Amino acid sequence: MTESSPLLLPKPFLGVSHSALGRTWVERCDASQSTIALAIAQTHGLPDVLSRVLAGRGVGIHETEGFLNPRLRDLMPDPHVLTDMEAAASRLADAVICKEKVAIFGDYDVDGACSASLLAEYLGSCGVEYAIHIPDRITEGYGPNVDAIRALKEQGANLLVTVDCGTASIEPLAEAKRLGLDPVVLDHHQAPEQLPEALAIVNPNRQDDLSGLGHLCAAGVVFLTLVALNRVLRSCGFFQGRPEPDLIGSLDLVALATVADVVPLIGLNRAFVRQGLIIMRSRRRVGLASLLDTAGLAGAPECWHLGYLVGPRINAGGRIGDAALGSKLLLTEDPYQAGQLAAELDRLNRERQAIEVAAVAEAEAQAMLALERTPDLPVLVTASAEWHPGVVGLISARTKERFRRPAFAFTLNPDGTATGSGRTVPGVDLGHAVRAAVEAGLAIKGGGHTMAAGVTIQAADLERFLGFITERLDDPVARVRLNDHFAIDSTLTAGGAQPSLVAALERAGPFGSGQPEPVFVFPQHRVLEAREVGSGGHMRVKLRGGDGSFIGGIAFRAAGQPLGQALSQAIGNPVHIAGTLSIDRWGGNEKVEVRIMDVARPE
Repeated sequence: MTESSPLLLPKPFLGVSHSALGRTWVERCDASQSTIALAIAQTHGLPDVLSRVLAGRGVGIHETEGFLNPRLRDLMPDPHVLTDMEAAASRLADAVICKEKVAIFGDYDVDGACSASLLAEYLGSCGVEYAIHIPDRITEGYGPNVDAIRALKEQGANLLVTVDCGTASIEPLAEAKRLGLDPVVLDHHQAPEQLPEALAIVNPNRQDDLSGLGHLCAAGVVFLTLVALNRVLRSCGFFQGRPEPDLIGSLDLVALATVADVVPLIGLNRAFVRQGLIIMRSRRRVGLASLLDTAGLAGAPECWHLGYLVGPRINAGGRIGDAALGSKLLLTEDPYQAGQLAAELDRLNRERQAIEVAAVAEAEAQAMLALERTPDLPVLVTASAEWHPGVVGLISARTKERFRRPAFAFTLNPDGTATGSGRTVPGVDLGHAVRAAVEAGLAIKGGGHTMAAGVTIQAADLERFLGFITERLDDPVARVRLNDHFAIDSTLTAGGAQPSLVAALERAGPFGSGQPEPVFVFPQHRVLEAREVGSGGHMRVKLRGGDGSFIGGIAFRAAGQPLGQALSQAIGNPVHIAGTLSIDRWGGNEKVEVRIMDVARPE
């Protein structure tokens, strides 16, 4: 780490300099943002708490109206700002007009399933035959492979469209071209300097793309491609006498992919999710409606439901089951089949959870041992021959959450390789570091985006990989950890946490990556109850405020962890509780509960 000038640290909020999770609490709004918040409240007639939430997320006085009411038409760019978009739309239009069979090669995660379904749904509505191939995570790995491409060609396809993959697939796309299968890539992963030979590579993160749309997920890129394709087909009269595909109606898939792939909820992404949630609430997509029912969500889906309830179930197919289940569910129009697919994905998700519990415990033990030896270790690398390849991404995510630093988890394969997945903290670019490892010859293959990456290495090179990644990320991780504060938006009492407040705050949403949910502290609230519920290690908590009012809370995956231990030890005592708000609509009644994120003893 390079030397830097001393930082003026902010004053701890409520005097909390070391919470149960070892964090300093700070007020999100600094002095200048507090002034802006006051001006927003006065100018726009908004509640003070909403104004502070807006100002704390960088919204200015003159941006407030547009931020509260993001309109897709105002934020949609011309799709042709993306490099190669004209070539991609033109080739797709030829396929539609000539009724060519199109091969769609997707990734095995939510973004891949949604991207493949988006394109397939559009082509199907135009009367075009398509074939979707989602690779098996274990036998095929990530991205296009030669055998699958040959099989798609044998099925009669002339055009190959890779979605959420393909940017670094030099040999497989060369084979596609040799077979006469025109390759078009629609992707968002960070790109190497040398790109594969393809008719078009539409990727806002390729090094020569100047669109400024690098925050899109693959489904967002596919949606813009369909907008461009629609324009071409409209201009040549294809839709005369037939209805145009419902592009706006497909935004439920874009919203789901955007949230599940943890891309920043800013600009166009934010508008995609706002509009997509409205469409999803109509339950017009049979497969999604069945999955929402299976997950026990009877009310209107919110942003966090996509990340915590819907996304993991779709991902479960690609992790430990049939990777194609997700796209089949999203495309089916048969209610019976939708119910069967949703039930199978739910079963696989429960199985995945059981596999994950033991693996995460082992990974955390490895991580703690590494940190005992080197407390300032910037990156954690864990590995085991016993871990299912489908859960290494989850293991790295849980390790990252627990120790608040980038983490990789590897499964050791019988052939001497190690297949890993990494997750990182905001401010540390993991995808770029993994691409650098590939280019340095330390990894067989790898790639990703800012917050997540996948990599395959020789198992014997694990220590060398750790050394390379540690050196690469030492400075950015150190800078992030210097500012590892927990930002608080405001204080609340149990009595003040009303559904009307949550409804007001929702105007500033959706919340997610790059757009954090408002965090409130309930000061000096007594913990009446803290008990483990379900099989996921969640804890139910009951709190009482000083005014005698009550509020319930839940702490996800807290049992046996520092947060859960602190809550159990606090029973009967007043503590500061920090968390986000949600509405519990169980039994037809509405009441606010707090999703507990941290706890601290009063100074």
